[in-house]
Amino acid sequence: MYAQTNRQTSNAKEKEDCSSLNNSPPDTPKLMHGGNYIKEGRDSAKSTCLIFSPKEEDEVGSLGRYLHLFAKHKVNLLHIESRSSHRRPNNYEFMVECAPGCNVASVIESLRNECSYFSIISRNHKDNMNTVPWFPRRIRDLDKFANQILSYGAELDSDHPGFTDPVYRKRRKYFADIAYNYKHGQPIPTVEYTPEETATWGVVFKNLTKLYSKYACREHNHVFPLLIENCGYREDNIPQLEDISNFLKDSTGFTLRPVAGLLSSRDFLAGLAFRVFHSTQYIRHSSKPLYTPEPDVCHEILGHVPLLADPSFAQFSQVIGLASLGAPDDYIEKLATCFWFTVEYGICRQNGELKAYGAGLLSSFGELEYCMSDKPELRPFDPPKTALQKYPITEYQPIYYVAEDFEDAKEKMMKFAQTIPRNFGVRYDAYTQSINIIDSKQQVEALVNNVNQEVQILMDALKKLQH
Repeated sequence: MYAQTNRQTSNAKEKEDCSSLNNSPPDTPKLMHGGNYIKEGRDSAKSTCLIFSPKEEDEVGSLGRYLHLFAKHKVNLLHIESRSSHRRPNNYEFMVECAPGCNVASVIESLRNECSYFSIISRNHKDNMNTVPWFPRRIRDLDKFANQILSYGAELDSDHPGFTDPVYRKRRKYFADIAYNYKHGQPIPTVEYTPEETATWGVVFKNLTKLYSKYACREHNHVFPLLIENCGYREDNIPQLEDISNFLKDSTGFTLRPVAGLLSSRDFLAGLAFRVFHSTQYIRHSSKPLYTPEPDVCHEILGHVPLLADPSFAQFSQVIGLASLGAPDDYIEKLATCFWFTVEYGICRQNGELKAYGAGLLSSFGELEYCMSDKPELRPFDPPKTALQKYPITEYQPIYYVAEDFEDAKEKMMKFAQTIPRNFGVRYDAYTQSINIIDSKQQVEALVNNVNQEVQILMDALKKLQH
């Protein structure tokens, strides 16, 4: 099983971890000894979703008949919904979420024999290879795993700069509370940063902005002044996530979502499929302003945000996210490694020069200069090979992968995604902010018709331009 994906911030040891989840979170948030705050919600990860269509066409009461099967086998349901089927005309499709601990296997056998379509989506897929790894189908489904976080968001290691600082630990609890209580569709709460936190931000902002004109890619340098103008990026002000999220939504459709700590690679990448970036809101400890052992607000909004406002890069990020949905664990590891060497540590060529576009570089005062020296090895970005590359997490990278441009990287990632073993395709519907599972001829035909309509619009526009 895939164990860890790490993301670096602003120093040789400023590494972040998108590690696998602890699958045994408490049912309710608990305040740990010493002020460490673990924020985890109900363990919805162990529930199982069943998607099925009746054999008959639009028969009155068909849902009730199927629900009787669940009652007969004593299977509790957490969620029920129905909608028109994309696979069969004049038919309905039902989705039910079964509570953890129920004897789901018994009702599964009954449903298989009575349905024209049947699919199982579960977090426990490793114990049942006939299931598909769970992934969010609607943007609001991100609420289900947002609080299943890892250690840095929940507690501080003994070597953390803020471990012995009770004031800092109290502030971390404050930020964890904000993220824990946040639900999709709500505005991100405004944070009143302290003078000490603002001063820490100022040190990072001042040092990094000196390097951007020389080392950052043109897309980053194009967007950064817009963030200064529209989102309050200043040395004496930490921008608010809500302002940035609104700016990104207007630019590329991306939005930010506050998170208390580190998500598993599968969950983090799933957010990208909906153009949602999970962002921390707390800041590193003031004793070491150019060092952080975890992702903090400096890394997120100085490193990641500018590129998320670029259409090509936003689409590239979403391609990785869509590729992760329902992918086997070993491919999640490969995708996360590609994410590491691109979105976190990517370098590209522009006008014959090397430029940084990875957030881990753009938020690291030391490594941003190092990556452009003659010390590291540079290799062309090639997903099948890049996905297998091991990397250190406590020092500067010895190897960087260079993309010709974002479009080239996107095309290569799309080809790589085609090699992922899953018996369906996925498509993001921006109108409903949901994922369409494409696994029937009828769905493909409908999509082809939509594409033809779009092509006709483009052809009509082209004709008008020629007059």
